[in-house]
Amino acid sequence: MSVIDSIRKQIPPIHPEGYKFIAIFAVVTLVLGWIYDPLFWVGLVLTIWCAYFFRDPPRVTPLEEGLVVSPADGLVSAVGPAAPPPELGLGAEPLLRISIFMSVFDVHVNRAPMAGRVAKIAYRPGLFLNADLDKASEDNERNGLTVDTAAGRIGVVQIAGLIARRIVCFVSQGDSLEAGERFGLIRFGSRVDVYLPHGARALVAVGAHALAGETILADFNAAAPPRRFATD
Repeated sequence: MSVIDSIRKQIPPIHPEGYKFIAIFAVVTLVLGWIYDPLFWVGLVLTIWCAYFFRDPPRVTPLEEGLVVSPADGLVSAVGPAAPPPELGLGAEPLLRISIFMSVFDVHVNRAPMAGRVAKIAYRPGLFLNADLDKASEDNERNGLTVDTAAGRIGVVQIAGLIARRIVCFVSQGDSLEAGERFGLIRFGSRVDVYLPHGARALVAVGAHALAGETILADFNAAAPPRRFATD
């Protein structure tokens, strides 16, 4: 393998949603450099960051029945019972909710937590509070999906954050999804909540870092003993 091939393998592909933004950053960089030379380097750094933000690395998804994989890269910010958003139609009773907070340095491509069929998509306009806050689930702009899976109907909610102003959803009602398949993207910092019906057992704790499509968040197979955690 050549050195160039080795370097190329370390550079993840860019999601097509990012092409327009990277081009805008590049043009602004050239204009800034034309106005004042040092500003070119500032713009170049920001353009590189923009390309980094829209990276879309491949993932290896575990496919055992009953496993729930993370829909997003980022910090597990909440694990516990919470009432799902009313527009999902999942009822008013609290369900197991696992929240993943994405900083501007995380991959922002969202992936399906389980295989299933998209039963409903519900967009709700709202505020742009810090997505790490618990009330962001209620007040922020969001786009929710319900997915009929072998374990029951689950909810997945993309939530805009302080910087994010655009939630992108790649799928439509009635579409089939495989576990780990890309279904959306949120631009520039945000959060994804997963609501799971009775029988799901959380396998992550607050503070863990998740990878979309790879990290197992929960399991519907109750035979294994509860998982314990330790932190540094």
